[in-house]
Amino acid sequence: MADGTDQKSSNQMWGGRFASGPSAIMEEINASIGFDKKLYAQDIRGSMAHATMLAEKGIISQEDKEKIVHGLNTILSEIEAGTFEFSRKLEDIHMNIEARLATLIGTAAGRLHTARSRNDQVALDFRLWVKEELQKTEGMLTALIAAFLDRAEENADTVMPGFTHLQTAQPVTFGHHCMAYVEMFGRDRARVRHAIEHLDESPIGAAALAGTGYPIDRHMTAKALGFREPTRNSIDTVSDRDFALEFLSIASICATHLSRLAEEIVIWSTPQFGFIRLSDAFSTGSSIMPQKKNPDAAELVRAKTGRINGSLVALLTVMKGLPLAYSKDMQEDKEQVFDAAESLELAIAAMTGMIRDLEVRKDRMRAAAGSGYSTATDLADWLVREAGLPFRDAHHVTGNAVALAEKKGCDLADLSLEDLQAIHPAITSGVFDVLSVEASVASRTSFGGTAPSEVKKQIAWWRGRN
Repeated sequence: MADGTDQKSSNQMWGGRFASGPSAIMEEINASIGFDKKLYAQDIRGSMAHATMLAEKGIISQEDKEKIVHGLNTILSEIEAGTFEFSRKLEDIHMNIEARLATLIGTAAGRLHTARSRNDQVALDFRLWVKEELQKTEGMLTALIAAFLDRAEENADTVMPGFTHLQTAQPVTFGHHCMAYVEMFGRDRARVRHAIEHLDESPIGAAALAGTGYPIDRHMTAKALGFREPTRNSIDTVSDRDFALEFLSIASICATHLSRLAEEIVIWSTPQFGFIRLSDAFSTGSSIMPQKKNPDAAELVRAKTGRINGSLVALLTVMKGLPLAYSKDMQEDKEQVFDAAESLELAIAAMTGMIRDLEVRKDRMRAAAGSGYSTATDLADWLVREAGLPFRDAHHVTGNAVALAEKKGCDLADLSLEDLQAIHPAITSGVFDVLSVEASVASRTSFGGTAPSEVKKQIAWWRGRN
């Protein structure tokens, strides 16, 4: 970087402790500028707040503060314009910006680092970045939830098979199924909001690990940077990466939910199920089989989960053996978070698009809803409710009815009254009112049940919550 700093063979900003420069291997393992330059905006923002506080407290002059802020704004413009030259020899984003600031404004730049360390500086930058990323994730999850609410409302009475063990269990509605994902992604969004609350403390002013003897005002910088308050222990401040781990944990859980949804989309879009059709925007063709329409977007969302989970395990492993306070190991925190954030953003965006664009094939869902004797439980419940049988006895009678239907090759609703009464004489013609899938679904009116009336209530509740 043409910044006028004296590079020689060493990083002179380290001071006089090192007489000779680092080897190429040391430079390679030590430099983080290749990835932490992503923190440039947070670094500059934090430095401006710090300089303003220093001037307000009389630790530096107003003139120096104005020079520093002007220089930092110039650097911000250069980076955003793509004209700033990042140097690996300067290790990280902090040193790159400070070196360029010295070139721009001279000795006043050296006063910026008063009462702070790179330890609290990087903790601030990273915390600000994660907070902003969580806020972005919250917005994306809200958009995904909205897409599901729209689909649920359109399909509150669209009958489909409900599954356990991927075997037909009981009829449900597609609207109810969509609302299951609203609940899942709603929990993800709640975790995001809690994480923002947990990390909403400013690290700047903790310095290297012990605080500082300068009369700084940490509450002032916390307020200027949009934090609720400053952190309360300087040792913990520079050694804490819980906020990064919590982000990765949230990302892993959310990615798991996205992966489960992706799996269902893959299954539902097969000719064997045919419950949905994906739009061309989220499908690809085959290089050899012209009839194919592959759900590649869903498959790639499913695959992203392993990558995100790996990032969580990697950072947990980095942090598990570190003594207090700061260790260089913690430089390995950012790449994992950056990669997971990019993967999660892409996965949520892709899934939101797929849900909004897919075509629901109601006829195929309805045809499958009655398969596998899905109303058997309704028959058992009717025997308990109308004939007074204990449920276990009703279960046994229903099992006999299913066996008879299998033998005859028909559905339960197609058995004659005589057939059913031969199994148990208490059965009357009223049983046929519950053996259709529509009647089954409509009867599930318990709170949170699949009845269209209940689904609509839950949709209204969620719309009010957003």
